Amino acid sequence: MRTTILFLFLALIVVAIIVALLRSRRISEKYAILWLGVGVIAIVLAAFPALLGYVARLVGVQVASNLLFALALILLLGVCIHLSLEVTRLEDRVRRLAEESALLRHALENPPGDETSGASEE
Repeated sequence: MRTTILFLFLALIVVAIIVALLRSRRISEKYAILWLGVGVIAIVLAAFPALLGYVARLVGVQVASNLLFALALILLLGVCIHLSLEVTRLEDRVRRLAEESALLRHALENPPGDETSGASEE
């Protein structure tokens, strides 16, 4: 009974932290939804520990903790893939912005019709 209360308390703390981060705009909504979902699942599993055993038997897993670890591994793999996609998208955006910035700097430093900056010095 103590462990159930402890895990329920920890799951509630996780949900409270995510809500606080969301309210302070330190986490994006799309990431907050994922972690709130994880927190709600943790609350449900902490409140009803037999549910994990039932789902494990339903799926055919002999030990309920193995199912929990497998689900956690799948979740973390999904998060890693998603974050890799986000990093790639942001790298492309930064590269594009750097190129545009370089072109604008070049245009400001070398205005059209400026004869002194060309290579045609005689």
